[in-house]
Amino acid sequence: MARYTDAVCRLCRREAQKLFLKGDRCYTDKCAAERRAYPPGVHGQGRAKVSEYGTQLREKQKAKRYYGVLESQFRSYFEMANRKHGKTGENLLSILETRLDNTVYRLGFAMSRAEARQLVLHNHFTVNGKKVNIPSFLVKPGMTVALKDSSRKLDKFKSSIEANASRKAPKWLDYDAEGHAAKVVAEPVREDIDLPVEEQLIVELYSK
Repeated sequence: MARYTDAVCRLCRREAQKLFLKGDRCYTDKCAAERRAYPPGVHGQGRAKVSEYGTQLREKQKAKRYYGVLESQFRSYFEMANRKHGKTGENLLSILETRLDNTVYRLGFAMSRAEARQLVLHNHFTVNGKKVNIPSFLVKPGMTVALKDSSRKLDKFKSSIEANASRKAPKWLDYDAEGHAAKVVAEPVREDIDLPVEEQLIVELYSK
């Protein structure tokens, strides 16, 4: 299974904005995006103005990096979104939002999407009572995502749940805090997705 394995802080620096890819570290003074607020590389501090294509590319790269997917998978999500009724850009973000690893992150079981991906791979979660260890699994309305009983006692989850206690689950998830489970009650809409991404620019890029 392909995934990005290089330093992630340089991704935030390249997009000139925090993508919150390293959990707690992103909230400290160790954050590379704040300490070196310019793109990585020897020419990072001398870049010229960005073209229209460059602006569209940056939005696409930003969305990919937020959700931790590579180009081929992101393109397949775009094609899936393009086949659905409604606005393609909003459909794309909705599909990305319903990935199982993102759902786990949104519920506060992990400090970052990368950590959520790892926890899913390690068989800590079930969907409708069945073990699912595929981070890209897309949850749908009516499904229930739950933390396994055997995992609830682990200090890792206790600390994450406590640290994220103030984080509210999105409206498309009906979260049961006592049962450590959430039912998907609807598909995410744009208002539910708080990412600063201009999805229309991604549509324009792929429409060229």
